[in-house]
Amino acid sequence: MHTHSSPDQHRPWLFRYAVVVALATLGLVCIGGLVTSKGVGMAVPDWPTSFGYNMFALPISMWMTGGVFHEHTHRVWASGVGLLVVFLTRWTAGHDARKLLARVGAVEIAAGLLLMRVNPLWKGEAHFLLGIGGVVLAAAAVGWKNAPASRLSVRLAWAAFWLVQIQGSLGGLRVVLDSWAIGGTTGGVVFGMIHGCLGQVFFVLVSCLAMSLSRGYPRWIRDIGSSARFAGSSWVFLGTCLVFGQLLLGLWMRHQHAGLAIPDLPLAYGQWWPRTDPESLLRYASRREGIDAITALQIHMHLFHRINAVLAVSAIAMAFRASRRVPAGMPLRVLGTAWMHLVLVQFALGLFTVITDRAADVATAHVAVGSLTLALGSWFSWAVRAQQATRNAGVSESLPESGLPQSSAVG
Repeated sequence: MHTHSSPDQHRPWLFRYAVVVALATLGLVCIGGLVTSKGVGMAVPDWPTSFGYNMFALPISMWMTGGVFHEHTHRVWASGVGLLVVFLTRWTAGHDARKLLARVGAVEIAAGLLLMRVNPLWKGEAHFLLGIGGVVLAAAAVGWKNAPASRLSVRLAWAAFWLVQIQGSLGGLRVVLDSWAIGGTTGGVVFGMIHGCLGQVFFVLVSCLAMSLSRGYPRWIRDIGSSARFAGSSWVFLGTCLVFGQLLLGLWMRHQHAGLAIPDLPLAYGQWWPRTDPESLLRYASRREGIDAITALQIHMHLFHRINAVLAVSAIAMAFRASRRVPAGMPLRVLGTAWMHLVLVQFALGLFTVITDRAADVATAHVAVGSLTLALGSWFSWAVRAQQATRNAGVSESLPESGLPQSSAVG
């Protein structure tokens, strides 16, 4: 029996499935941060195989060994998220998406077969394309005749579909090209940082998709449109950009293992801005057990991370202050309050990361709450842009399709 539904009809199971995908993505971001923090990104030196085994057939005895556990778990989890996203796209985009999915899957398989013949270096990428192409074809084969969701949800689903494949490819290149020298560093670090950056963007994207599929989204948009003009929009956009920049700085620090370049706070080696001449750097390293060398760049990036944290909290505090002028219970006020509380938790976790000598559980919580802070800031930016679109157009019915700004998906 086929189920038909209109694009405007709420689908609770599709929404629940999208929430599961968003939560799985958040878990993937946390595992990725743990891999980088522990420096075990190359614990499994080949890709997409693991020590020559099919990724899903690696013996448990090898999986549970040291850093292999974190890296291999990251790979398997990422594969699961990719699978979930492909079928989320099929469900959200409706029955008519099958033709496009079939064409994409066929092209990916053909490209994989071609790459295997071109250059052995691209063998891993070829196997990845063959694998993801097969999953896409499987999604195209689902014959359920369902109508698409709203146009906004469909666009977000297709964006997630393409980005998850780019992410998978970048994750593989981070391993395959680790020995390449790029701009004074390794290919692994370069592709790893791009991979981590897009991971945050991807989480924001799927969380926005889940929100657009919720039962309360149309009412949420109407309430925003009916509110008085929000005076803190600039602070919302600035705060979101600063949070995204803060996550990028943290990502760089983890890849450069600079998270403990400065062990004290609020001062740095007893100074507000420590000296970074060679003698001072040697003296700092000599005080630290297990630290061979500290560079000036590591210290400066750590300081910028601290300064940017203060700026981000300040901008969010100003956005919170503006949201207090909105009537209680309205979306903009709820978002402002939640964002303020979340960034304070994130700030405290940053302090505890230093105090606990970057304990793995605290550092991972810091990454997770940072992702949630960015997502909430992006939702807030979405809401502000939605209100601006209403005031400019004067037609609240147009908001569900114009409410998501391009900038909110990228921080």
